[in-house]
Amino acid sequence: MALDTASTQFLQQLADQGTPPFHSMTPTDARAFFAGLREIIGEGPDMNRVGEHPIVSNDATITVRTLVPSDKPEGIIVYLHGGGWVVGALDDYDTLARFMAAESNCVVAMVDYRLAPEYPYPAAVEDAWAALQWVASNRSLIAGESGIGLPLFVAGDSAGGNLAAVVARKAGASGRPELAKQILIYPVTQPNFSTAGYLAPENQGLLSREDMIYFWNHYIPDSTKRREPDASPLLAEDLKGLAPATVLIAEHDVLSDEGAAYAEHLKSFGVPVTLRRFHGQIHGFFSILNALPESKTARQFVVDEIRRVIAKTSV
Repeated sequence: MALDTASTQFLQQLADQGTPPFHSMTPTDARAFFAGLREIIGEGPDMNRVGEHPIVSNDATITVRTLVPSDKPEGIIVYLHGGGWVVGALDDYDTLARFMAAESNCVVAMVDYRLAPEYPYPAAVEDAWAALQWVASNRSLIAGESGIGLPLFVAGDSAGGNLAAVVARKAGASGRPELAKQILIYPVTQPNFSTAGYLAPENQGLLSREDMIYFWNHYIPDSTKRREPDASPLLAEDLKGLAPATVLIAEHDVLSDEGAAYAEHLKSFGVPVTLRRFHGQIHGFFSILNALPESKTARQFVVDEIRRVIAKTSV
């Protein structure tokens, strides 16, 4: 299926504005461009309360922002934002997280993990893992007295989907925390730039093959380390006993093949997986609210997946 009209118009608007590709920007300029999308995305719904929590990750201190939609939330979602491990900030994803919180009636805990190249691999993994453990141990602080028994989800998009997959594997291997579901939105899962998805001309949209090479080079300059399972979950040799997964991929995305391949890899170890491909969509569509209408459809799909788990656990 060809790109849908909204995606075509969005990419044309960027071209008309002379927006350079990520791989030709400095990390500082790329972060500024990414932050500039907030104007398009708009504001999210009001929350019952918002918390900013400094937590320790090894020798660093990072922030977890908690968005609490009601007096009685029914779950907690640890959300890891996208941005190639190089760009992205809490404020860039605040609107998306607020909608997810309001629509699911779950606390969304956003993780301000450290970015490359200032903090290369494995800093982001360490931060994501520290945040997941902290949230699991502080449910009552985050969600109130009833928070202790609430189901815990981990979710993320793109590089954040990579981190979500990695910490879900760590949680499964260690036996804690117990996750109700892992939600992986067009995740990065492997370091090979020669897949059909990477080479397809129609997939070179907001994120291109050259952009991913740029992001990987900043995140893990030593290419030999990219094959470690904490970097490339598709290359993990054991995925038994992991939380059920929901995997969402975009049709016109350089990461489309590896997202689908990871879903199959999980299935091969007996992990229940729901996979959905969104046709006519580009990488990034999930978080570009307003400009790309299918972001709402995709978010509703994710929310429905979360609500199904809550319905089962509350019986």
